[in-house]
Amino acid sequence: MDDATVEDAGETTATATATGAPKTSDFTERAKYIPMRLTPEERKALRLLEAALHVSEYTDVVDVFSYKSKTQRITRQLKEICAIMCGLVVATDYRAGQKLIIDKEFKDNEEFFQYVFEIGRRHKVMNPEKMRTEYGKLVFLLQDSQSPDVQELLDFKLVKPLKTVYTFLKERGGESLLADSLMETATSEIMHEGLPRHEVQKMIKKKERAREVIASKYSSVSLSKEDVLQCLYSVSDNNAYLRFNRDPVDRMLEMLTTHFDPSTPEKGYGLGITMGMGGARLSHNHQRQYTYCAQSMTLWREVLNDMFRLWYLAESDLLCEGNRYSLSNTGQGLNRVQHCPRVGKAMYGVLATCQQKCGGWVGSSVVHLGDHNVPNALVFIDKYSQVSRILNPIVLVIQELPNLAKDPGLKAYIDTQFGSVEACQKTILADFFRHGFDGSGSDNFFDAGSCIDGRLTSAWNWCSKIEKKSYYPVFKLAGFSGFDGGDFRS
Repeated sequence: MDDATVEDAGETTATATATGAPKTSDFTERAKYIPMRLTPEERKALRLLEAALHVSEYTDVVDVFSYKSKTQRITRQLKEICAIMCGLVVATDYRAGQKLIIDKEFKDNEEFFQYVFEIGRRHKVMNPEKMRTEYGKLVFLLQDSQSPDVQELLDFKLVKPLKTVYTFLKERGGESLLADSLMETATSEIMHEGLPRHEVQKMIKKKERAREVIASKYSSVSLSKEDVLQCLYSVSDNNAYLRFNRDPVDRMLEMLTTHFDPSTPEKGYGLGITMGMGGARLSHNHQRQYTYCAQSMTLWREVLNDMFRLWYLAESDLLCEGNRYSLSNTGQGLNRVQHCPRVGKAMYGVLATCQQKCGGWVGSSVVHLGDHNVPNALVFIDKYSQVSRILNPIVLVIQELPNLAKDPGLKAYIDTQFGSVEACQKTILADFFRHGFDGSGSDNFFDAGSCIDGRLTSAWNWCSKIEKKSYYPVFKLAGFSGFDGGDFRS
């Protein structure tokens, strides 16, 4: 990737208004990290890539301790994956496949391989729940392909920069549309909850008109109306991502402030924790724990709000030609331990913003990156992609409880077990705010505790014990099926 662009990216942070909608002036900056939505033709190439990665045993062959040459193993595996993709192209489109393989070496198809691998990376950023196992293989094989030794044997490159909304528009001279005053209307999410049908229809029509005006105004010989609409859809996809991933954190913060007083604990619902009790690794009184939870979730909120930029920087660290890794047993199996300078710098910037906003900081401010806790930037991406998987089910259960209580039988059960619907909500929230942020989840204090990454470790540890909670039947009645969300590959 272009190092100058990456360094500039590390200095900036996208911002948002209080409602979550971006300011007009922010669209240009945001668009630098928003991937373009895939076209139907690109989705065909994505299916080829997924099929090739699905049958590949790349990491099983490469990431092992062996006396044989790792460079040769990597090169052989890369060529095998390229061969599989060429074969799949032949199987799906014989004429297109002929053009790829007849009288050609792999290096002659460099652009095709770069095109397909870039599509896979772009698709994953826009859809974090997809390609769970395939993305890891994809990043690691591209990481290996950047090694000078492998480059010498391979004789072609597999990595090219992500196609973002900004780069797409700039190549066609249309980046000025990002500053248009109608951008917010044309790309914003329509919040229909609680609104009458005619109001929703009015909002939809207003959004469609804004898109048509922008498409007509900025289309040109080099930038068609369809291209403009594709860019608008891509920015809308980013807003949808923020709604699903960032907004649950906002709702949890709202629940913390609504149901709990920051200084005076309500009898039975105090948030104080003591080391050694209930698995806690920290000792906080109610006020300190309240602040600790609020600060932790504020940090998660800012990370998710800026996730596309952080993901861009994480890939830049992973795929940097001069950034080597070492294969090491981190206590969780063999992992690639690699320095993460760009995403590390950006994370400390986000942390500094949160500390300034919160007026201080409870606990450790250590960000683990490139060590045995968070070996590389890929693990960093995975950790923060899981925040919404933790919080969304809790939010949904809390919101569904009043609807459950409309059934006389269920209301009797809730009243008998917890006293009332509100008491049940507070019981669930109090337990999460206590033991989802108690420093537990690891064998030693340094690996969990109050460090930035240890807070997520504690939350996952709470999730793993949900079946033992007294309120677990309420979760099941509200439709809870799990925190992971299932296995999605496409």
